Amino acid sequence: MSANSDGLLVVGGDAGGMSAAATARRLAPELGIRAFERGPYTSYSACGIPYFVAGLFDDAERLISRRPAEFAEQGIEVVTEAEVVDIDLDRREVTVARRGRAPAREGFDQLVYATGAEAVVPPIPGAEAIEPVRTVDAAERFRDQLLNGRGGGCAVVIGASYLGLEMAEALIERGMSVTLVDRADQVMTTLDADMAAEVQAAAEGKGIRVLLGGEIEEIRRHPDGRARSVKLVDEELEADHVVLSTGVRPAVALAEAAGLEIGPSGALAVDDHQRCAGAEGVFAAGDCAESWHRLLERPVNVQLGTHANKQGRVAGTNAAGGDASFPGLIGTAVSKICRYEVARTGLSEGEAADAGIDVVSASIDSKTRAGYFPGTGPIRVKLVADAGGRLLGGQIVGVEGAAKRIDVLAACVWSGMAVDELEMLDLSYAPPFSGVYDPLLVAARATAHAVRAAA
Repeated sequence: MSANSDGLLVVGGDAGGMSAAATARRLAPELGIRAFERGPYTSYSACGIPYFVAGLFDDAERLISRRPAEFAEQGIEVVTEAEVVDIDLDRREVTVARRGRAPAREGFDQLVYATGAEAVVPPIPGAEAIEPVRTVDAAERFRDQLLNGRGGGCAVVIGASYLGLEMAEALIERGMSVTLVDRADQVMTTLDADMAAEVQAAAEGKGIRVLLGGEIEEIRRHPDGRARSVKLVDEELEADHVVLSTGVRPAVALAEAAGLEIGPSGALAVDDHQRCAGAEGVFAAGDCAESWHRLLERPVNVQLGTHANKQGRVAGTNAAGGDASFPGLIGTAVSKICRYEVARTGLSEGEAADAGIDVVSASIDSKTRAGYFPGTGPIRVKLVADAGGRLLGGQIVGVEGAAKRIDVLAACVWSGMAVDELEMLDLSYAPPFSGVYDPLLVAARATAHAVRAAA
């Protein structure tokens, strides 16, 4: 296409970008839509990568939701392995670089910026040579190393986040010896310390060695480039494989160079219509964009596919001339770590303290099913409420059947329900699913008592 062509141009071909493109196509059948993705795949599930690495399925194609050919059938032109390297907002053009070709200019009327997030490489000598396992093609390369004898049976995972724990478990499932290292004093800092301790115990019970407060000095390598060890201040860990899970940041360098506003979270500043601040006809969605936190009442950057898809739909609707808004988020997340399902929503005690919000909390231990029913197991629920008893957050750690209870708590937090109302909520009951009092009701009763005691 020439630089004079108009229509909607999408930068980034994953969840936010392609949901924007697909939504715009449904609303505006005649609109020209082009999307450029620097990697080889579109619309893929990065959340499924640890399970692919673990060998739960062997075909990485199963991580792909929709391919370029499927979008083409809708009249959406998708070009993969094509990186947008410059955006000129005044000329309404982007510059696209493709291997073996001269850079080309592409014009646009409306632009959706959806470049996602990029791994943060820690300032550790040798870390720059480790490829983060964040994309499908990177996962394929890493799994190939595991399967084809390039390296042995010892691995070190750096960073005890959701992903770090999931990758550590994946490598244990491969029969490897795994050490998980983090400089923090707990795993999963998105949880309160008492709940994180349950997760750590589950990881250690699976055979993962967990080292907290560990300062890494260097990642050492063999002459051929393969990992050899991870050097801590007081110990050297053998490491045939090293996985980095040290966080991600919004991929906004291209947008910032174009003059788009970066918000206080480090992501692109957008309004509730996903419009970029001060840039007519330019939208942003997904991990590179800010979201409004409904409890903290400020913009945050939360990187999850759920939000990316919703924001993409909002951006696509508005780019096509419609009217849609994204109502914000409250920080709901779920994962499976070894024998435990782990979930959270709203504010933790730590987050509330950081925000200067006085809260009351209570934790209870219960069972996922009726105590006599086969397959029952432990579940711990922690609730956080303000001084008036309004539910502000919840955390759950338990065996199968525990985690999706977080969705009830998320709905309660979203709607501003009080814990004494939750205590009387009409939840379902049958022995295969809970005791006669669901653990959420038990936790609500305990928290309501704590609120009254603190008054």
